[in-house]
Amino acid sequence: MDAAVVDVPTGPALAGEEPGRPVPSRPGLRETAGALGERHRAAVAGPGPEADEAQRRKGKLTVRDRLELLFDEGSFTEVETLRRHRASGFGLERRKPDGDGVVTGWGRVEGRVVFAFAHDFRIFGGALGEAHAEKIHKIMDMAESVGAPLVSLCDGAGARIQEGVTALAGYGGIFQRNTRASGVIPQISVILGPCAGGAAYSPALTDFVFMVRGTSQMFITGPDVVQAVTGEKVSMDELGGADAHGRVSGVAAFVYEHETDCLHDVKYLISMLPSNNRELPPVHEAHDPADRRCEALYDLVPVDPARSYDARGVIREIVDDGEFFEVHEGWAQNIVCAFAHLGGHLVGVVANQPCVMAGALDIHASEKGARFVAFCDAFNIPIVTLVDVPGFLPGVDQEHEGIIRHGAKLLYAYCNATVPRISVVVRKAYGGAYIVMDSRSIGADLSFAWPGNEIAVMGAEGAANVIFRREIAAADDPDAHRAKKIEEYRSELMHPYYAAERGLVDDVIDPADTRSVLIRSLAMLRDKHGDLPSRKHGNPPM
Repeated sequence: MDAAVVDVPTGPALAGEEPGRPVPSRPGLRETAGALGERHRAAVAGPGPEADEAQRRKGKLTVRDRLELLFDEGSFTEVETLRRHRASGFGLERRKPDGDGVVTGWGRVEGRVVFAFAHDFRIFGGALGEAHAEKIHKIMDMAESVGAPLVSLCDGAGARIQEGVTALAGYGGIFQRNTRASGVIPQISVILGPCAGGAAYSPALTDFVFMVRGTSQMFITGPDVVQAVTGEKVSMDELGGADAHGRVSGVAAFVYEHETDCLHDVKYLISMLPSNNRELPPVHEAHDPADRRCEALYDLVPVDPARSYDARGVIREIVDDGEFFEVHEGWAQNIVCAFAHLGGHLVGVVANQPCVMAGALDIHASEKGARFVAFCDAFNIPIVTLVDVPGFLPGVDQEHEGIIRHGAKLLYAYCNATVPRISVVVRKAYGGAYIVMDSRSIGADLSFAWPGNEIAVMGAEGAANVIFRREIAAADDPDAHRAKKIEEYRSELMHPYYAAERGLVDDVIDPADTRSVLIRSLAMLRDKHGDLPSRKHGNPPM
């Protein structure tokens, strides 16, 4: 029998066929599997070496390079590799590459499942069309249903103009899913190229944004439009580069020089966080003794409340192995927000920063602190607050730009948080800012203070000038009388034990014992269960 044909059973002939005529054989599974493998390899390779080289000349990695760096070796599983768009017009019907410009799938990061989508700038410039968006929608839905973190590697030219409004509808689906998954799974956006127009809103809705200097840009309207409308001439980096968003706008939480360092820290952040809001953060083995005394703190913090110091030195001395991961390091530097471990357990640390604006709270610091506190509360991360605050920053600009509303964001975030909350008054805590920085009165579980603390409505100098204004003015020596009254106010209402005597702090502690006190207290609070009133949601000051 000829190898190219097979005999067919005798039976009625199909329409148009001669009875008994042999039918050509179909390829076997071995052959079709081989063809499938070739198509998959072609889809993974993408447009080819020239496109890869063009990407690298811009200082950027290819989409496959990035995924290899993000996921544990060999763990990434791609879905919809062969998906193609179905649009026509403007030449699209002649260009239907596999994948449609985005790679989606899941893998493992430090052994745990993580989902990701990554724009492929080599195909349509990473622009989003209908099929492209549906791939992203699917992987976002999977991440939420499984309860695993979602990472987006953004390097795209925005909406695919040739597909019109369907591309815009695709973005709407992404935004809706970002919002639905907020507080349910960690969402991390990594900007590794352009992210313009409506595309910029998805990263803004996620928990953390990473950017790379020189290659990352985010803006709603580009430099050409800005110049046409306002006359301002600005470069892409000046308008929406990594430093613009890392230091000025506060959009970027982390900024890096190179993609490799950026993706390394994305993995590090994921390794610390719980996979979803129903889990506790992973516990790390602690080599740093829980009862280690922190005697260096005696010299780190000056007794004089007018002298500055770096709050990061205090954090470094208290936490496990002196290691912490600071969020928004370049923005709103008058407050420090960082992840660290105490006794092997993850905590979120919020600290006033006396070496920047004396640690006063302003609009940006309030927003930065509020968002960090809300994230920690959403993902079961206890909050430790180190307080050294002279008050809210005074000024016409602050008042007119809404310090009342923005300051209330931090207050709302603390009041709404049900995770374990411990505050430590390191030195001074004045006025409304003392209340806002997780005081006992707004629900801190435990409040401690160092022996040099000053907790009061305002500083002694200001208080004496208000209370004894007439006495001072009538005195023979106003300056000497003012100094006397300042000391009198301080000794009566601002001595270190005043708040403890009235139950406003739980204890005045030796600074060297801060670490051990925090670890013991957090261990006790680990099973804390806090309930909020039944409601659809609150109405925070936006």
